[in-house]
Amino acid sequence: MSELHDLTATDQLAALRAGEIGPVDLAKHYLDRIARLDGGLGAFVEVTADAALARAASLARHEPNGALWGLPFGDKDLVPRAGVPTRFGSRLHVDHVPDITGDQAAVLDEAGGISLGKTSTPEFGLTGYTETQIGPPARDPWNTAHGAGGSSGGAAVAVAAGLLPLAPASDGGGSIRIPAATVGVVGIKPSRGRVPFASGQDSPGGLSVAGPIARTVADAALLLDVQVSGRAHPYATAAPGAGPFLDAARPGAGTASARVGVTTVSPWDDADDIHLDPEAARAVRVAEDLLADAGTAVDAFDWRPHGYAELFMTLWRTSAARMALTDAELDLVEPITAWLVREGRRLTGVQVLDALAAAAVFERETISAFAPFDAVLTPALALPPQPIGWFDASDAARNFSQQVRYAPYSSFVNVAGLPAIVVPVTVDAAGHPVSVQLIGRPGGEAAIIALAAVLEERRGPLPHPPVWGA
Repeated sequence: MSELHDLTATDQLAALRAGEIGPVDLAKHYLDRIARLDGGLGAFVEVTADAALARAASLARHEPNGALWGLPFGDKDLVPRAGVPTRFGSRLHVDHVPDITGDQAAVLDEAGGISLGKTSTPEFGLTGYTETQIGPPARDPWNTAHGAGGSSGGAAVAVAAGLLPLAPASDGGGSIRIPAATVGVVGIKPSRGRVPFASGQDSPGGLSVAGPIARTVADAALLLDVQVSGRAHPYATAAPGAGPFLDAARPGAGTASARVGVTTVSPWDDADDIHLDPEAARAVRVAEDLLADAGTAVDAFDWRPHGYAELFMTLWRTSAARMALTDAELDLVEPITAWLVREGRRLTGVQVLDALAAAAVFERETISAFAPFDAVLTPALALPPQPIGWFDASDAARNFSQQVRYAPYSSFVNVAGLPAIVVPVTVDAAGHPVSVQLIGRPGGEAAIIALAAVLEERRGPLPHPPVWGA
């Protein structure tokens, strides 16, 4: 017999609107799964069951109203919610309870969603894995000895394990796509400026943007539509309401005329020891064949970026240096955080300005190189999921290098400001999904969503992790 979490988010929403299920029943279903299963997964750092049920009961007293009416979600622990602990993954903030609700949460509230709590994130969202000093690590539900990636690790785990139908997330260097690919779900990083309340314009280099994580391409597009059409801000650089992207996920969305370039080159290749796992390479070949069979023109893409590593490392350290941490507080944070902050504070103004100028050049050159294609297909990750504790907890420079070797295809998309989506297309010998990434033109979310939907349809159903049926 199927369970409520077996339904996609779009199917759950249709059932809610038809009165076949109610917001309270759906919230209770997910809260029960969280209570029973999350102890071994580490998806949540705070569960707000009472507030969620009260919110669901309030919604149930009125007619359905809102694009997410009655659907549960979880706030990433970087996003404040009034009256709920927001710890930013750090023991510096274990007692922090904000009195305001951040825009990313408020937009989903206004759309009728129901927050069930806070999903886990690494300290200040700085790393591509989710292992903190304040709670259990976020674990890959396919193999709980392995980590789930980061920084939106808890959000990805919750969706993959059937603890949430979908989840908002954020991505400054791969923080949506890395965990989504690690656990085998869909994640979308929008174009810079696409989401009005988190456009990237308030971060050095414009790196960090908000986006969705979901189990299907259509579910991710549904949530992106909500994020895009939410409250406008003066620093938005793309018109709100540019969707609905959900339409692009429907069958026959016009991918037959698309042209896709394929590369396994990463901009870190000349700076670090990058090795592509055979299963990741196979996923790219399978995706090529699936798209070609659908009538899409697929061509090898000879891309040779250079000089990327130095500019990104400067931008990332600059971002960390902006945090107002005292020397005493730096002694309490994790080594990778302290290293990034201290290294960032050693940078001169000229070094930062040079990195920003280099990033602008890299953006223009990348957009120009990718221009002949509607999308560029790459691996999502270079390596398979790694064991908990694999990332060096004491040697911060080695830790950074490990993150690069794990996910060398992510951060450059943020620097270039381009949209990207990760979607699973194959399974390895152990039955674990393996994903690819599609990178679009500026503002080209609809094209990559349509192509990802083709991959999803043509690859066929994938298995669920063992915890799914528990």
